[in-house]
Amino acid sequence: MLKTASRNSRAVSIWLFVLILMVMSIIILGGATRLTNSGLSITEWKPITGALPPLSSEAWAAEFAKYKQIPEFSAEHPGMDLAGFKFIFFMEWSHRQLGRAIGLVYFIPLVFFLVRGQLKSGKTGRFVGILLLIGVQGAIGWWMVASGLVHDRVSVSQYRLAVHLGVAFIILALLMWTWLDNMQAWPDKQTRPKLAISANLLFLLVFLQIIAGALVAGTHGGLTYNTWPLMDGVVVPSGYFAQSPAWINIFENVASIQFNHRMLGYTVLLMAVWLWWSALRGGEDYLRRTASWLLVAVLGQIALGIATLLYVVPLQLALAHQAGAIIVFILAVLTLRRATVRAIGV
Repeated sequence: MLKTASRNSRAVSIWLFVLILMVMSIIILGGATRLTNSGLSITEWKPITGALPPLSSEAWAAEFAKYKQIPEFSAEHPGMDLAGFKFIFFMEWSHRQLGRAIGLVYFIPLVFFLVRGQLKSGKTGRFVGILLLIGVQGAIGWWMVASGLVHDRVSVSQYRLAVHLGVAFIILALLMWTWLDNMQAWPDKQTRPKLAISANLLFLLVFLQIIAGALVAGTHGGLTYNTWPLMDGVVVPSGYFAQSPAWINIFENVASIQFNHRMLGYTVLLMAVWLWWSALRGGEDYLRRTASWLLVAVLGQIALGIATLLYVVPLQLALAHQAGAIIVFILAVLTLRRATVRAIGV
């Protein structure tokens, strides 16, 4: 009986770990899609029939004609030929395909595990909740794309991009936490409160920094103020409060958005140093290793961010910076876990 339970738990853990890797991959692929201006190449949302790309010359010509009708084509790709269109089409198509695959890889085994009673009793709601969130994320993705197909826009709304990226990271965190719960036999006692507040605050700051990064990406904020440590010779850019009302600068003013992203990065670093030092000084062995790796990752991520800015957002550095955000986030989740849950294992 114990061997069967262990085998069931192992199967669930493998399933969740595969999904974690898939979600990490789609975040990276989404970044590549955005950075290559490919996200608006498919102008319709067809959840079922859209799984197949155009299969004939006529179908390709029809898709290209649809793309030519949106503002982005004339503004950014007026000289694009069919070969160029196929490249950006397949970037977006691949992103959508991976999203479909994540949905299927989650849904089909979930039904199987539910039918066979292999999931932890009382935790079914969390598994179903993650499924619903994955479905909602697909709708959010189209909602985001649709914002770039109207009026005179040549890119998606930074607000919707931030929501889309934020939900992706929420799904990643839920999958990771559930995977760890399953690996550690679902511990339910939180017995390490000493540094829990600091770990929670650091996790929140990392998440907010990811959202701030989405605002930078959505407004192409990395293409301006390409100096460091100052912003074109000053600490605070002169146009920080250029728009009215004042709060809108946080979301729509490129100077404010980039400044906020920088300041949040420094704040994350200071908090990571504080948590690491507190664990070191307090003899918190259970937290010291993850806090150390998190601090190293934050330092590396800041270095990548600076390089990406100074070199004016080259594709390779920008993708490395996005991958770095995933690493920092995962380590923040692990650090939070170590600070709040006493468990044996991972």
